[in-house]
Amino acid sequence: MREFRIAVFPGDGIGPEVMAPCLALLESLLARAHDVRLRFEPYKAGAELYRDTGVALPDESLRGAERADAILLGAMGLPDVRYPDGTEVAPHLDFRHRFKLYAGIRPIRVLPGAPTPLADARARDIDCVLVRESTEGLFASRTMTRREGNAAVFDTMLITRDVCERLFALAFALARARRHARRPGRVSCVDKANVLPSMAFFREIFLECAARHPDIEADCMYVDAAGLRLVRSPWEFDVLVTENMFGDILSDVGAALMGGMGMAPSADIGDGHAVFQPCHGTAPDIAGRGLANPTAMFLSAAMMMDWLGDRHDLPSCRRAAATLIAAVHDAYADGTLLTAENGGAAGTADVTARVQARLDHRLAVAEVSS
Repeated sequence: MREFRIAVFPGDGIGPEVMAPCLALLESLLARAHDVRLRFEPYKAGAELYRDTGVALPDESLRGAERADAILLGAMGLPDVRYPDGTEVAPHLDFRHRFKLYAGIRPIRVLPGAPTPLADARARDIDCVLVRESTEGLFASRTMTRREGNAAVFDTMLITRDVCERLFALAFALARARRHARRPGRVSCVDKANVLPSMAFFREIFLECAARHPDIEADCMYVDAAGLRLVRSPWEFDVLVTENMFGDILSDVGAALMGGMGMAPSADIGDGHAVFQPCHGTAPDIAGRGLANPTAMFLSAAMMMDWLGDRHDLPSCRRAAATLIAAVHDAYADGTLLTAENGGAAGTADVTARVQARLDHRLAVAEVSS
């Protein structure tokens, strides 16, 4: 029996509301597994903790995350709780830098039966992945900014060859793993190389990496053109790789295509650690009302199981991930599950109950078949 330690950070706002049913689903999913168990270890971090104690990420929580096999996060931060420099409390960004989680993986996939703002029938074919560099880029200004009193602030864009080469290698490997008859495999570099020297350097390294992966198509585009195409024809994309800030913005565009932030999962991957959390924020306006959509949390947990399976070569983890994803797809498939963020009446408990029922059915069928 292999037991994995999962550091759990419920977070702020709606974070705890979507984390609790997610953990229950994971326990249900693995209750019948014979070789894998998850041990959930809860830790505190976030804006509410900072407001109450003056500490956003305690040393004990950081050590727990460092020891864990994987880190599962709820959303963190509150708009009205800020550091003295005016920025929001964001321990999830601290994790990225502490553990060198250079690759932010943001799947963009429209679930069968789920709402999408695009009327084109091809919207159902949207299935791409945005790979966002998560430790450098313009976000490096969090620790590298320079201020001249009340006259000016200078933020720094950081692009390094070491991180870019690892990022691009991961993007090409991902395109190769996703390749099938209808999708030969393509990585698109999204930058602003026509204006910024740092982005010209980013593209230069990308093209060098592309030359080492001749079996995968490669192209480059400016971020403004990529934004337009994500709205006009997102089904054309496979894997997009980009700088931190650009990826932050484009991943929200992708979430809108999927039906909202409550549908969008994510992972931040490094060479030794990984964090899994929904793309959405803490939504304090609906916290405590039972309206939060837990779908993104469920799909982030599935990404965690898949990552554990690949990292430790455990097919049972990969099967668990596939089963959970299938149960979520089943829950939306008939088109009747409409969450509050899309004008429907389904809240956290409704979505959870639907996914749980579909999961139970799939587990029962698998048990009979075996």
